[in-house]
Amino acid sequence: MNQAAAIRFLLGIALLCTSFLGLAQAQEDAAQAGNAADEKAFASTYASSYKLGAGDLISIIVFGEEDLSKQKIRLTDAGTVPYPVLGEIQIAGLTVGDLERKITEGLRGRYLVNPRVSVQIEEYRPFYINGMVFKPGGYPFQPGLTVRKAASIAGGFRERASLQKIFIIREGDPTQRPQKVDLNTAVNPGDIITVEESFF
Repeated sequence: MNQAAAIRFLLGIALLCTSFLGLAQAQEDAAQAGNAADEKAFASTYASSYKLGAGDLISIIVFGEEDLSKQKIRLTDAGTVPYPVLGEIQIAGLTVGDLERKITEGLRGRYLVNPRVSVQIEEYRPFYINGMVFKPGGYPFQPGLTVRKAASIAGGFRERASLQKIFIIREGDPTQRPQKVDLNTAVNPGDIITVEESFF
């Protein structure tokens, strides 16, 4: 093979490698976009059934009515918020859809002909984790949270953490009795996770 042929051969190999790399990158980008879309869809589905409570941060948008739109309202322990025209609104225990309907019905006729209302969850109320993690404390909940992810958010497990002795007290449990759980157990807003120490 003469020098010119060798150069053409090497250029062909380089072009082929570049094509494969481009294809692999495109596949990776598509996978990441797909994962992001899946996460967004899951978050949207979760929000539709999620019941609002103290500590949640929400925004209420009434399209075309700036005076009636409220940005980033933190729900208090009372579970109510003051709202123009309607006064104090009880929000705790409602879903986003329930609250949108409640405000829409309250405004229709009395103030607006056809109000269009959107409620968004800006930040979920926190979950709490204590015991054998590096950074115990309260952290904003996110849909899809598990005990494993919660521990990761809190800096990870300490060396003496017992992965067989992890307990959750559920926010809505009237008994407030700790339940033994594993790393894949779902965590909800307001839950308290305790990771105990291993003595062996």
